[in-house]
Order: sequence, then structure tokens, then C-alpha cells
Amino acid sequence: MSDTIDPTHTSGATQSTWFATTDALPTFWPLRENLTVDVVVVGAGIAGLTTAYLLGKAGKRVAVLEDGEIASGETGRTTAHLSNALDDRYTTLEQLFGQEGARLAAESHTAAIDEIEKIVAAEQIDCDFSRLDGYLFLAKENTPQELLDERDAAHRAGLTGVEWLSDAGATGFQTGECLRFPNQGQFHILKYLRGVTKAIVAQGGQIFTHSHVTDVQGGDTALVRTTEGFEVRAQAVVVATNTPCIDRVVMHTKQGAYRTYALGAQIPRGSVTTALYWDMADPYHYIRVQPVPDSDSHDLLIVGGEDHSVGHDDPEARLACLEEWTRVHFPAISSIDFRWSGQVLEPNDSLAYAGRNPLDEPNVYIITGDSGHGMTHGTLGAMLLRDLILEHSNPWEQLYDPGRVTLKAESLKEFARENARVVADYTDLLTGGDVSSAEDIAPGSGAVLRQGVSKVAVYKDQEGKVHECSAICPHLGCVVHWNDLETSWDCPCHGSRFDAYGKLLMGPANKDLSPS
Repeated sequence: MSDTIDPTHTSGATQSTWFATTDALPTFWPLRENLTVDVVVVGAGIAGLTTAYLLGKAGKRVAVLEDGEIASGETGRTTAHLSNALDDRYTTLEQLFGQEGARLAAESHTAAIDEIEKIVAAEQIDCDFSRLDGYLFLAKENTPQELLDERDAAHRAGLTGVEWLSDAGATGFQTGECLRFPNQGQFHILKYLRGVTKAIVAQGGQIFTHSHVTDVQGGDTALVRTTEGFEVRAQAVVVATNTPCIDRVVMHTKQGAYRTYALGAQIPRGSVTTALYWDMADPYHYIRVQPVPDSDSHDLLIVGGEDHSVGHDDPEARLACLEEWTRVHFPAISSIDFRWSGQVLEPNDSLAYAGRNPLDEPNVYIITGDSGHGMTHGTLGAMLLRDLILEHSNPWEQLYDPGRVTLKAESLKEFARENARVVADYTDLLTGGDVSSAEDIAPGSGAVLRQGVSKVAVYKDQEGKVHECSAICPHLGCVVHWNDLETSWDCPCHGSRFDAYGKLLMGPANKDLSPS
């Protein structure tokens, strides 16, 4: 194990606040031999590492394989809210899953916050964990009745401490009418995962970075194989890669990939009350205050929002809109030090997935569809999979089952909308290029060109050298789009992403763009 990490080795060119405000994370050697363990986990974000930790604590021999570094995927690009105030609201969850389903959703996210707190205490992790209130407030297009309906639905879901307020009474931010969700949480995600990683190693668990998994097989003995041809055999496999890289179609028709944006801004110490804040806009905004331990003068205000489907809209413009919104609502800002984006998977029926992979062997498990609750869903998903692998009962199993079908009008409408958008994206195969020649591409940027019957992804580096690869995503054949903010090629159909030179950053594709 080494003690250095390249902060630029993440799924985007922008840098989140977390890498700049913590010491180096540990990195590990790639897998260089065949192994046999009890459970192999693919992915070293919060879901994969928490799964490995909980199974190791239960006595299982665990190996974790990560194709980058610890938290180099979407976990390191979070805003790190720990909340049971769910994005799609309890009014919607009650309609889709009934009162009992909404209650289980509230129970599971509450239990996830509790579990994180227990791990922090048990492993003595210094990660700025704290309990605090969260406030859900109205956007211009919402009505006060929506708040009251959500309060009543939250009460029916067991969150009886939720209360309506005429205003949060916060310093530095006037919410107006809002709901107070007590006993929420926040932490520094990378400091937390450093502690979890240390605990996994102390348990005897093995972690391998820069080890890309190309093949996963279930059966009597499960197996994963890496690019270099090494194999890990196990009783069970957990794929915790944000979006499953082992499924060609099924799970990707049940959720959509979205880009989300975040800012880290300096504010005077104590100028904004430390709490979680969320509005009811669509897309919504989410806000929190992160303490800066080595500063006596300022805190860091973290604001996120402006979500849109991957490969659609202008990321730079969305980030500019977020900055404008933030400066209007928080005039105490002295500077914006961090600007970044991340990727979330939005389930068609509003609840994430954790359990056995549909149409696969029963010992292949996935965690995906986190929506805006990756920290708590990654944790509750790990708790659920631990119980399934240990053959213990878990009350959340059916609710989060990846094979579930929700035959309600709202879910079916969202399913149809997302998949109609995917069909429309395939028309890019028939259109011309973004520009007529590489000469039209500015240094440091990229564009898709048509060359005969094919489309080529062309990147011009800062020195003016042109780099070409196929513009066809190897997942299901969509044409990738250039993302100028993250200097990446993004697939609008199912969210696969590649760096400027065509190297895979994120699935569901599981290999690089082909040479042109």
C-alpha cells in the first residue's frame, strides 16, 4: 500500500472540494495474481467499501477491485448530505409503493445515517461527522399546500419529528415556509473513506486499485476477471460501480443518467447557519456548510443543482446558472473556490436498487440508482447486501429489489419518457458532424466529425495536436457528445463517459472508445 493519490485521477477534469481539503488517501497495488475469497466487490466508492467493511466485520474474506483510485468515481464528487428527506418526496413514494413502502424507505435511510455514525465511532474516524437539522423550502413554482402534504406523508412514513415552520430562522439565509427534518447528518466523505479503508485492511481485507474488471460470472463459484487476465473466485460478487457494467440492457431501461453541478464558496465563519437545505424546484438545489478546520475566518458553502440528462444541454451554462442562483441567495460569499460536476442515476420509480442482479445468477449483486442520496443509499445498500449474502432476513429486500416492476402511472410515464429520449438520441447516427473539419475545433476542446458513413470523436489538445477515436459508444452504439467542462466524451443514451482520448471513465460501457 502506498500513501499518495493523484487528485486528478477522477471521473472528470474538475476538482471537488473534498480532494483539496484532506490529506492523501491510500492507494494500493493492482491485482497481480489469482485469488480465492468469500466475496469480491467491484468498485471502491462508498457502496463498495461499506459492503467490504460490513462483510469483513462479519468474518468474510473480502477483496475489492477498483479500476481507478479510492473514491475516484462519483463518490468523490458528492456534496455529502446524509438525509432521510428523499428527493422525490414521501407523497410520491406513498403513491408508488404504498404507505408501508414509504415507511421502509424512511426507515432504511435513517438506519444508514445511524450506521455511518456507528462506524465513525467504532473506527474512531475523524471526518467532521455531525448531526444537524435539514430544511425543505418552497421554490417559486410550489404552493404552501405541497409542504403540508409532504409533512403529513412524512409523518405517515414514521418521521413524526418533521414539522412545518414559517421560516427556518437561519442566519444568512431566509427559507420562508419550510419543513424541518431533525437529526440529519453530514461529513467529509474522503476522510470517512480513509477510515473505512484502514478498517478493511485491519480486518484482513484486500484492496486492489487500477484493476479493471472485464468479466463477471456467477454460479456455484463466482468469478471476476481483470484486463490483465487475473481472476478472483468467490462465493458472491458485488458490483458497486454507480451504474452496473455487467448488464447490457435491463437495468439501463429502468433508470436515467444525469449530470449534476456543485460549487464550493468561501463565506465568513458563522455567516450561514450550519444545516442542510433543499428547495422543491425541478431540478432542485441543495445546500450545506462545511467547516474549514484550519481557518478561523471562513467556512465553505457547498451548493448543488441544475441537473440534466447526460450529453444534453451545456454544462458550462448550467454551472453558470448555479453560480448566479448561489450569489443571489448567499450575498455573504467572498469567492467561489471550487466548481465541479458529478453523475447520478435516477430510477424511473424514484427508489434505488440494491440486491440480486436481474437475469443473473443469484450470487451476483448490484447497488445502483442512488439518485441524490448516494451516501445513504450506498450505505443501506451495503447493509442489505450483507444480510442477503449472510442469508439473514432484511425488511428492505423487496423494496430495493433490482428486479421489481412498479406498474403505477407515474413510474410508467417516466419509463416511457426516458426510453423515448434514448431512441431519439440514436438519430445522431444519421446527422452531420458538430463541425466540418478538425480546423474548426479550438485547442483543448473536442467535436464529433462525420467521416463517410462513420462518426469520429476528435479532440485537439492545448498544443494543437489532433487525437481521433470512434464516436460510437461501445455499450449500445449511441454517438457520444463532447463535455467541455469535464473534457470528456459523454454518451447521451445511458451515461457512459470517456476521457478526451477515448479511455473509459464510467459505464455501463466496459471498454474504451475504439480507434478511428
